[in-house]
Amino acid sequence: MDTGGNSLPSAATDGVKRKVCYFYDPEVGNYYYGQGHPMKPHRIRMTHALLAHYGLLHHMQVLKPFPARDRDLCRFHADDYVAFLRGITPETQQDQLRQLKRFNVGEDCPVFDGLYSFCQTYAGGSVGGAVKLNHNLCDIAVNWAGGLHHAKKCEASGFCYVNDIVLAILELLKMHERVLYVDIDIHHGDGVEEAFYTTDRVMTVSFHKFGDYFPGTGDVRDVGHSKGKYYSLNVPLDDGIDDESYHLLFKPLIGKVMQVFKPGAVVLQCGADSLSGDRLGCFNLSIKGHAECVKFMRSFNVPLLLLGGGGYTIRNVARCWCYETGVALGIEVDDKMPQHEYYEYFGPDYTLHVAPSNMENKNSHQLLEEIKCKLLDNLSKLQHAPSVQFQERMPDTELPEADEDQNDADERWDPDSDMDVDEERKPLPGRAKREIVEAEPKELEVQKGKF
Repeated sequence: MDTGGNSLPSAATDGVKRKVCYFYDPEVGNYYYGQGHPMKPHRIRMTHALLAHYGLLHHMQVLKPFPARDRDLCRFHADDYVAFLRGITPETQQDQLRQLKRFNVGEDCPVFDGLYSFCQTYAGGSVGGAVKLNHNLCDIAVNWAGGLHHAKKCEASGFCYVNDIVLAILELLKMHERVLYVDIDIHHGDGVEEAFYTTDRVMTVSFHKFGDYFPGTGDVRDVGHSKGKYYSLNVPLDDGIDDESYHLLFKPLIGKVMQVFKPGAVVLQCGADSLSGDRLGCFNLSIKGHAECVKFMRSFNVPLLLLGGGGYTIRNVARCWCYETGVALGIEVDDKMPQHEYYEYFGPDYTLHVAPSNMENKNSHQLLEEIKCKLLDNLSKLQHAPSVQFQERMPDTELPEADEDQNDADERWDPDSDMDVDEERKPLPGRAKREIVEAEPKELEVQKGKF
């Protein structure tokens, strides 16, 4: 088992290319939350189109995720909740009003055609990325369809149904003693924090708008409980925070976390609703400022899983995640946007970067310093990186060896596996391969309650 620290070769300095695996299902953009709903999976398809036309796909292993199965999702979620998601349809929801209320499905989290398949797809990409990292098959794994951080064990929340992040972290914990979760979405990463609130094997760090803002959690005083005390860090911010102010906190805090916690792997949720001009957000980050978080995490040479999240001005979401994919690869992409099928979304400038606004930054230097000092003090109470007492073992997830040039995904299956193969699903042509996700009963008890 990896005990943490710099697990990639020391030669892989920040300027050196990393091996990147990128998960994408071409169906993901077809899912539709409904008229007027701010969450639009189409943004993932727009991101992919930019990656294709900038030529970035040629620098990555492009994989179609294998859909997560019921038992994969049940490593965190309650059986009856997963069964409900699997069975509910727009046609049957009127007959299940009690269940809809119980599982918080219906308004922010509507029932739509293909809901369960959508959950299986985005969760499969995140767990598949964790599997790739566990087997040292890439340095960075990317799933922009993932990062749905609000989902709870027994309920949907904040446009999120299945918490792919928790599932991916559970997968990483099979091979790594400690996993760090960092969340730069404008909303508090409540579902992930809650899941790991009482363990010292996962540290959660969330930078978010706090005060009369969804989901209402994430106070600086919320630090974890029991063995997990001081392993939850919350960085509450106010409207209008800009690049400079953000990194006055992000870099010293994350630098100290890496030094003290020594994670074996890092999950970075890159919610793009913290960008300037977001439809639901109120921060003032530029795309380069947002991406600086990715660049900083990449510099530690620790296995890194990059996930999406929020982001509701979809042209800017696509810009951001395209640029951040370039950062992961160590490739600076041109500001001038190439012609592609969604080119008209990006007028009138047709550039990758957009200028932040002149909105007021309500985060005073004094307040930011107080938050930083408080959190650094909390980190100083962690004397050394925790360890776990159990035998070294191989992960439960099987990833059969495959010829990298073999495009027939079904030939990668282990004939002794108990996994069902849907022969009707065809792999993407060309570079894309089907990924395999196999999850066994959980090794880590995940926190069930709310704090």
